[in-house]
Amino acid sequence: MSDRNVSVITISREYGAFGRTIAQKVADLLSLPLYGRDEIIKKVAKESGYSEDDIRKESEQMSRGARWMNAFLNNAAVYSSSYDEIFKAQREVILELAQSPCIILGRCGGHLLREEGIPGFHVFLFADRKTRLARAAQLPENQGHTGKDLERLINKREEGRENYYRQYTGCSMGDTRNYHLSLDTGRIPVDVCAQMIVTAVRAKTSAESEQR
Repeated sequence: MSDRNVSVITISREYGAFGRTIAQKVADLLSLPLYGRDEIIKKVAKESGYSEDDIRKESEQMSRGARWMNAFLNNAAVYSSSYDEIFKAQREVILELAQSPCIILGRCGGHLLREEGIPGFHVFLFADRKTRLARAAQLPENQGHTGKDLERLINKREEGRENYYRQYTGCSMGDTRNYHLSLDTGRIPVDVCAQMIVTAVRAKTSAESEQR
């Protein structure tokens, strides 16, 4: 394992828990580049040969049926699904990005860094369902969806994200033992969450430097 200072922050989040908003605030406070869905998809498309549309459909989202089928077919030695190939390409991109100080939002980033022994600070953001539904209704991708229709859409996205995470990490995304810091964004204002992350990262980095 490298002995360098913590330089990479990964942020995992429930859908609608202000993940991108808080990640951007942390990036601004620390003057670090932020790599989220759009940035990583562009890089994966460039390096993998898959289109951005294909990657957008099959990265960080997996239905229960698709997860079952993927696991079943992977028992065949010659089989490799597009989910798997895209994940492999995404993994390479994330590990490359993690060679320099940055913030990685989602994409199983924390798990990938831990597997490779790359130092990082790992955050999980969650919120009550009412908060997440209200936030989801504000997102451009959900415009035109209201009431029960919006709830069904959110349920599908939440399930897809959890299935994807479990498929490629073998863990539950909300297992707090896998994170340095977990924050309830429904009870703590987003600006305060961002500042808490920055304070914790700086404290951890300082403590590790003193131990050397």
